[in-house]
Amino acid sequence: MTSRRYRVEHRTTYSYSDIVSSSYGRVFLEPREMPGQRVRVHDVFIDPVPSDGSVGADVYGNISRYFHVTAAHRKLEVVAESYVEVDPPEWPEDSLPWEKARPTASTGPLAVEFTLDLIPPEITPVVSEYAAQSFPPGRPLLEAVAELTNRIYTDFTYRSGSTTVSTSVPDVFAARNGVCQDFARVAAACLRSQGLAARYISGYLATDPPPGKERMVGVDATHAWAAVWLPDDGDRNGRWIGFDPTNDQFADERYITVAWGRDYVDVPPLRGIIYTDATESAIQVSVDVAPQD
Repeated sequence: MTSRRYRVEHRTTYSYSDIVSSSYGRVFLEPREMPGQRVRVHDVFIDPVPSDGSVGADVYGNISRYFHVTAAHRKLEVVAESYVEVDPPEWPEDSLPWEKARPTASTGPLAVEFTLDLIPPEITPVVSEYAAQSFPPGRPLLEAVAELTNRIYTDFTYRSGSTTVSTSVPDVFAARNGVCQDFARVAAACLRSQGLAARYISGYLATDPPPGKERMVGVDATHAWAAVWLPDDGDRNGRWIGFDPTNDQFADERYITVAWGRDYVDVPPLRGIIYTDATESAIQVSVDVAPQD
């Protein structure tokens, strides 16, 4: 298969019931430049125009942008536009027993952090017992991950609005429903419960229209999935294999990676603080992932 090219527009509009005198924001909206993914063009447009700002990389190499708007406003709009090229992934041979994919300070020093539980803890006995069913001794790593992906897809129901960004993994397990961010976090907690390294990944998924239907503009959404680390002979960095429990599949050339971290809180698309007397606010998000010839 050949590489795929996309134009991604991510538009976020905040509306307030009263004047906002000052607004600080931080965004993770720039797709990563990495093996298998190339960013041809990227820019962010903010209205009102910020009085100051900066761009830099965080500890994981994600590109974040800070901005400060000092003009009085009742509406704030942030538009990110990116042109990205993604290659089909090369899948490794699935013969490595999963136990040998546990990173150590000598085999995978940069991956060890991603084996650790979060605060507050997410690796409960329920999570560990659920994950263990897919990881019997000696099973090939990717075979185990594929089964875990399918089980989460089967056992949990996608229900928009059923959770918030502060909903915990134990609460998602108890309710057995959520959205893509929740299922990625559940998958990561399951892998970590077995001593494996897991990333939370934020980005976009290109979707094709149903047969006979035209592609609808602006109805896409941000997406989240997880990745598991496996050692690579001669390379202490190893490699990461993305998988998506929301759609029961491994990540391929339809997945556009923006940022990764331990959890959602490391890489939210937008986060900010405002100074205002407004009592009400609204947010509207529009994402368009358009394939390019």
